[in-house]
Formats: sequence, C-alpha cells, structure tokens
Amino acid sequence: MEVSLEGKVAIVTGAGPNIGSGIALALGKYGAKVACNDVNPEAAEACVRRLERNGCTAMAIPGDVTSEQDVKGYVQKVIDTWGKVDILVNNASLLGGRTVLDETLEGWTRAVNVSGIGNFLNTKYVARHMCERGIKGVIVCIASSSGWQGTPGAIAYAFHKGGVINFVRAAAVELAPYGIRVNSFTPTMVNPDNPELIAARRAGPRPSGIGAGQGDEPWRRPVRSQVRTNMVPMGTTGTPTDIGHCVAWICSDYARLITGADFVVDGGARAKNWSHIPPEPEHLAGPLPLIKLDVTPETE
Repeated sequence: MEVSLEGKVAIVTGAGPNIGSGIALALGKYGAKVACNDVNPEAAEACVRRLERNGCTAMAIPGDVTSEQDVKGYVQKVIDTWGKVDILVNNASLLGGRTVLDETLEGWTRAVNVSGIGNFLNTKYVARHMCERGIKGVIVCIASSSGWQGTPGAIAYAFHKGGVINFVRAAAVELAPYGIRVNSFTPTMVNPDNPELIAARRAGPRPSGIGAGQGDEPWRRPVRSQVRTNMVPMGTTGTPTDIGHCVAWICSDYARLITGADFVVDGGARAKNWSHIPPEPEHLAGPLPLIKLDVTPETE
C-alpha cells in the first residue's frame, strides 16, 4: 500500500518545533504542499526550512488562530497561492498550565481560547472553502491523552482537550453530507526527534510546564509522584514522526470512510489498565525501528 498525498494542499496550525513540525514534515514527505502556521513567525519559518531541506514544498502563514481576521487572511493566502485546501490539521494549543487551585483567569482564558476558537475558526473557514469547491477534504484536530484521562497540573489543558474530542464528533456529522471527514488524533508525551529542538534542549534546562506556579501554603499536598516508573506497555510513547505517519494515512484516500474517530499512537499507554505496571525496560522487546522522515543530521 503506497500512501500518497500528491496534489494535496495542507494547512497545519501551531507548526512549532515538536508535534506540529513533525506532522507538517510527514504530510510534506508524503507529497502534500504544506502551509505552516504559528503565532510566532520565526517558528512558522523554521518549520518551512525543515520541510524544504527535506525536499518538501512549504510556505509560512503566521497568524493568531484566535483572530478571525488572521485566520481568514492566511486561509485565503493559501488558496490564492496554491489554489485550494484539501487538508487542515488543527494543532495549535498552549501546553502546560497550573492546577485548579492555582490557575489564573487570564491563563485559563488564553488556553481555552487558543484551542476552542482556533479549532472553530480554522475548521469553519477551511470547511466553507471545501464545501464551495466540492472538495472532499480532511480535517484532523489534535487532542491529547489529557482530554481522555485526568492529568494533574494542567486543568485548563484537560478542559479544552476534552472539548476538542467532542467537537470532532459533532463536526464530523455536520460535514459528512459534503464528503468532508473530521477526525482527531490523541498524542501523549512524546520524545522529540526534530534535530533543531533536540539541540535547543541540550543547550539549557527545560521546564516541565505542568503544575507550574504552585503555592507554598502548609496545607499543600503533592499532585504527582517524583518516582518515574515505566507505565507504557511497549516502553515508549514514540515521536512526532510516529504521529506524522498516522496523520498522513488518516488524510489519505485509504481512510475515505473514517470520520468522527480518534487515533492514538502511544505504545499502549491509553489501553493499559490503571493498576498495571509494565515490565522493566530490559524485559521489553520494544517497537520496530522508526521509519525516519527527517534527513537532517543531529547537531552535537
């Protein structure tokens, strides 16, 4: 089976250096032209450079996914440049946050808006374009394991990712008469494989971003264990490239009847019973070798 996205045009929002960049690269390597969006213009340009050095066709479309003017503007730019949009990947969101005891109204509002408004506006304007042109396109919204299970330390993130999951089901039903498919992909914590991101993390400490800013009151109790036991049946949750391979297949014609569904590539993490602790790493066979997409050598 040869998965091909040749002739397709894709938009990926939140194409920053980790999952968004990995999905964009996969779509490009499978043949699509990819428009890379991020609120940070440099992040969008960095994604374009990554795709281009891997032989893909890409363009930067920076903009704020919560701004209706920005969204309409960059969607139209893609249409004016490449003639259409066949694929939309709603990836933009704010990772991390605080507990329900410590989250601020400002932090909550921004996190929920980026996800809620971003998914809504991009889906609306890309879907309208598809309907007007008779394009039987594909929309993929990126959810999270935090939308399915309780993850302490990121209450706003858990809230809006849960909303994304049901948004997909509703939009899938609404857009089915037009031949437009809408699905979600649920990643969990992944191991970065973007050479630029790996190099940047080696250069300095990386804050977790989960449960940040807790107070020091004497009544405080920890929300996370400091002991890190392997809880993934296959020993790894994979990389953005693993996610990209799956998303590319979802967007291909082989998945023509799949809509309103959720996909997960996590080494069995979500399937695991809560009480099951997998064997130690030396007793795990692990997955097959990763089929790499980025030919850029890692910098020391």
